[in-house]
Amino acid sequence: MEPFDHQALLELAATRMPFGKYAGRLLIDLPEPYVVWFAGQGFPEGKLGRMLQTVYEIKVNGLEFLFEPLRPGPG
Repeated sequence: MEPFDHQALLELAATRMPFGKYAGRLLIDLPEPYVVWFAGQGFPEGKLGRMLQTVYEIKVNGLEFLFEPLRPGPG
């Protein structure tokens, strides 16, 4: 089992969708049906795909509450 990477989770919480219908939205704020669609179609290659897959796993398992303390503050 790999050690938990806190920095990766913080980066995930601050990353915005770079393209598509939800461009500019935080990955953690993408609607669940959208990330489920990606799961069916295939996630993009590379880091973005891994991040979207993580968001998918968290959302479909009802763990969105984990994102709340990670949300960027105002400003």
